[in-house]
Amino acid sequence: MLKEDIIQIAGHFFNNSDDNIISEQVALSKNVVGMKIFKTPLIAFGAADDKLFNSLKDPSIIGHHYLTPLEWLPNAKTVISIFIPFSDEIIKSNMKDKIWPSEGWLHGRVEGQALIFKLCEHLNSELINAGYESLVPSRDKRFWSFTNSNLAATEDDPIGETSLKFTSNWSERHAGFICGQGTFGLSKGLITKNGIAGRMGSIITNLSLPPDKREYEEIYQYCSMCGKCAENCPVNAISLEKGKDHLICAKFLNKTKERLPRYGCGKCQAGVPCASGIPGN
Repeated sequence: MLKEDIIQIAGHFFNNSDDNIISEQVALSKNVVGMKIFKTPLIAFGAADDKLFNSLKDPSIIGHHYLTPLEWLPNAKTVISIFIPFSDEIIKSNMKDKIWPSEGWLHGRVEGQALIFKLCEHLNSELINAGYESLVPSRDKRFWSFTNSNLAATEDDPIGETSLKFTSNWSERHAGFICGQGTFGLSKGLITKNGIAGRMGSIITNLSLPPDKREYEEIYQYCSMCGKCAENCPVNAISLEKGKDHLICAKFLNKTKERLPRYGCGKCQAGVPCASGIPGN
């Protein structure tokens, strides 16, 4: 199985999936019925033994709890990174209201993520059926993460701040960076050649494929540091001086969940120069 085969399988699955269109059955309102969620998937390949994966165990990056590809799958050879950019409709819909996320964006966040999982699981099954060992880290029983949904209050910690840590034992964005998808932005999203607005997934396999060349050297190379994402943030969780404050962001996401039928925001990914491409390109 070659890179081209994997890209073709992913494209065929995606082009024939009804889940990429917001159906009347799941739509939050009739305004989003028929809206396309994603554009074509962008797939990149990295070496499972790339030394950058080991560097993620540094506490200043992720930490010792991070599992490298070889810890997920001892004989792993390749990491497959998948980025699926949101459609122009989804992005533009989230530019209208300056505070609350659009219905389209919320569907991209929820139904879109479900579609990412389906695509990863489909590719994973194809690899296994072809005789290779393969797994999807984010769907593995060993995977865990602490995010805004873990924000909980206790008697000693009434707003859940002291024990809160935003981390996980696998990172789609860092895997994407190592595989050559792109570099980080001020808002901590990954800026790919098709922009920052989208969702990510990954697969680890013992199928040996040549890694893609990283067209960059610096972590924030694709970010112009224009500050537009900071300007767009409704709660000032992003600044040029300090980057992104995950706690402020998390609190706002929980407020959106209280006000809306699901949580999300995405203001830092819509109406910015990096929304659909690399700034300046």
